Amino acid sequence: MTTPFPFTAVVGQDDLRLALLLNAVSPAVGGVLVRGEKGTAKSTAVRALSALLPEVAVVPGCRFSCAPSAPDPACPDGPHESGGGAARPARMVELPVGASEDRLVGALDIERALAEGVKAFEPGLLADAHRGILYVDEVNLLHDHLVDLLLDAAAMGASYVEREGVSVRHAARFLLVGTMNPEEGELRPQLLDRFGLTVEVAASREPDQRVEVVRRRLAYDDDPAGFAARWAEEEAAVRARIVAARELLPSVRLGDGALRQIAATCAAFEVDGMRADIVMARTATALAAWAGRTDVLAEDVRQAALLALPHRRRRNPFDAPGLDEDKLDETLEEFGGDDDPDTDPDGPDGPDGPDGGGGQPPADGPEGGDTGTSPEAGESRESGEPQPAGAGSGERSPVGAAEPFRTKVLSVPGIGEGAAGRRSRARTEHGRTTGARRPNGALTKLHLAATVRAAAPHQRARGRSGPGLVVRRDDLRQATREGRESNLVLFVVDASGSMAARQRMSAVKGAVVSLLLDAYQRRDKVGLVTFRGSAADVALPPTSSVDAAAARLESLPTGGRTPLAAGLLKAHDVLRVERLRDPARRALVVVVTDGRATGGPEPVALASRAARLFAADGVASVVVDCESGPVRLGLAGRLAGELGGSAVTLDELRADSIAGLVKDVQRRAA
Repeated sequence: MTTPFPFTAVVGQDDLRLALLLNAVSPAVGGVLVRGEKGTAKSTAVRALSALLPEVAVVPGCRFSCAPSAPDPACPDGPHESGGGAARPARMVELPVGASEDRLVGALDIERALAEGVKAFEPGLLADAHRGILYVDEVNLLHDHLVDLLLDAAAMGASYVEREGVSVRHAARFLLVGTMNPEEGELRPQLLDRFGLTVEVAASREPDQRVEVVRRRLAYDDDPAGFAARWAEEEAAVRARIVAARELLPSVRLGDGALRQIAATCAAFEVDGMRADIVMARTATALAAWAGRTDVLAEDVRQAALLALPHRRRRNPFDAPGLDEDKLDETLEEFGGDDDPDTDPDGPDGPDGPDGGGGQPPADGPEGGDTGTSPEAGESRESGEPQPAGAGSGERSPVGAAEPFRTKVLSVPGIGEGAAGRRSRARTEHGRTTGARRPNGALTKLHLAATVRAAAPHQRARGRSGPGLVVRRDDLRQATREGRESNLVLFVVDASGSMAARQRMSAVKGAVVSLLLDAYQRRDKVGLVTFRGSAADVALPPTSSVDAAAARLESLPTGGRTPLAAGLLKAHDVLRVERLRDPARRALVVVVTDGRATGGPEPVALASRAARLFAADGVASVVVDCESGPVRLGLAGRLAGELGGSAVTLDELRADSIAGLVKDVQRRAA
């Protein structure tokens, strides 16, 4: 067994370590989501925590880790008699991103059902994680329905399985930890709210601290066992402190003053619902227990707010998590309670004392650790505004996006087989069962009824004599299910001089942001190609980070000629590469332009030929017509026809107006 990196040897990441320790003291806090860039010891710290958790006593032979002192009366392996048990280390169970629902919650034991004719339950990862840690790396890439299941289990402390004739309930109390890199996509705000605490981590910019990180990592790689032995004393001290804090936790007093501060803070920051108040109360209580106190102080409430509220303040997917600490301090001061104990903050038990008040780790424990393309010369034909200082000839400074609005779904015609999502119809692993078929390769989702029907006529010929069913491989049937898939929505945005009028570009950016919000909600990948001057650029390669696309769009300058053909060819090349990487994901191309093409020889003919490449490949496309003014040339409509798609004006892009467009896209592709 590999020796884990010691928790106390992690350099930096004070907030991360504190959040993990608070959940170890009180799992009722609700887990922790760790957000940060790659290479910041997120996974290392989480895996190291399991070695600090006290051993758990379990009923021998129980697959659900029942405590011998208080066995679960509803345990599927029960009933158990109270008495002595066996001690084992607390488990850390990892949930892979590609895990199935059966693997997470458990399912009917198909082997026993078919071979012995009995109905038996095969536990999943939620049962394995009971009284331990359930760790999900890259939780933002996990399918939404799996995230819902594990967060529900974490909130209720139990897992309920009702499927395939099996009805089971078992205890599932665990410390839930998820890690993610925001560059790869965000969790929905509803799911963010289900995590008790959230921590933002980043690599230190201090050379001395970075040197220490490298030094310790190299020492660990050279001799893991020897390195762990050098930190054994510190590990034992933190382990003992966790045990002491758990024992003290029931005695911690949360007074009315602290409760008023908690309620006032959540109200001041306009946090939705009451979950934040409850999490803050539990976190402040755990902080006091961790500091060795029986009373919750204002500093505990403040620290709890910094850990529990930032991710709950997001009003839309593009908002960065954060908290105004000046406003927090003002609120705590205004609603300061009078029932807190008279404690000297600078005394031996205060926040600066050796007991680490305010929940900080012990002093001797672990410590803190778009380039625009030069446009061609030429001023916008539709705006006589003066050039901003420092701007190149023909280039205008970026303008902000107009207020986003709600759009209806633009779906790709037909039935795909891409990753689960919420946009287009698809054959998926999850969804409603529509039939059964012989499996192509490995069986992934058994259709039990169809399998039994296929095997039943052959039982006498196969010499069946017992209660079990004699099943051959040819009898197995794969369930076919229909759900929704996510797509690649590739935006091709005209940023040339003909689009440079500030009012028009603001409306264009607002429309694209609206479509990005829709893509976020439907779990799509997005990409952004822009064209202006004499060339096209991939402003954002296809990614799940929709907010990154919004940020690139916001800073997009305009000006120069309109190389429409270059933009379409660049988009076609992006799709070609993406098909090699992810052949099952279908694409929807959204071209945002007034349809003009200038620059170079025969620009209109080149753009027409480039557009026909999309039609030949059967790529679903929509042209957002940005032409304005009393005289309209209809160029965007012609482009849409050559793409094999439809055109819609900015005004028609809103809500109900787009319904006809979707039908038109589907009719053209039929």
